[in-house]
Amino acid sequence: MLSIYQLKPKFQALLRPLTTSLYHAKITANQVTVAGCLGSIIVALIVGMLAAYQWIFCLIPIWMFIRMALNAIDGMLAREFQQKSDLGAYLNEIGDVISDIALMLVFIQLDDVNHYLVIMVVLLAFLSEYSGVLGIMIGASRRYDGPMGKSDRAFVFGAICFGIAIHLLPLDWINSLLWIINILLIYTVINRIRNGLRQAKK
Repeated sequence: MLSIYQLKPKFQALLRPLTTSLYHAKITANQVTVAGCLGSIIVALIVGMLAAYQWIFCLIPIWMFIRMALNAIDGMLAREFQQKSDLGAYLNEIGDVISDIALMLVFIQLDDVNHYLVIMVVLLAFLSEYSGVLGIMIGASRRYDGPMGKSDRAFVFGAICFGIAIHLLPLDWINSLLWIINILLIYTVINRIRNGLRQAKK
């Protein structure tokens, strides 16, 4: 299943010089991971408090891009500079979930958006990541299958927030988009479980 995650190697190649510089500056993978999580919480709080001003939503796509870069950098620091650790694995998975929850809950501040749909997206996003991690428990790899994986969600929600910020996306359209995202998240969960089981049997 096509996913933005498949573009990650090219994105990493662009970030490799910066990653090397951070390594020489004694910045660790875990520090980058924690910074990404804290940044997501801060951005979510700012946007949530100022949600009445739609332009503030432009902060989210900007941060989503930075967060994707940080996610790629912490992975390269861990793999290429021997910084892998058990703590890092926990921080990476938990940090991503916390970041997703914080940024997606911002939509609750919009009066025209159905809160239950937002909560459903949050729960299904969590379930999709949990089903991906469970692949390791059955002898498969950590599953990143789409069509609505972490990178895909970042792109989609970033695009929605950009549309809100420039008043191009009518707020009453967001509920329909959330329904589509929820359906794709359900399929993502099924896809990760199915592919994990298939891989484990090989």
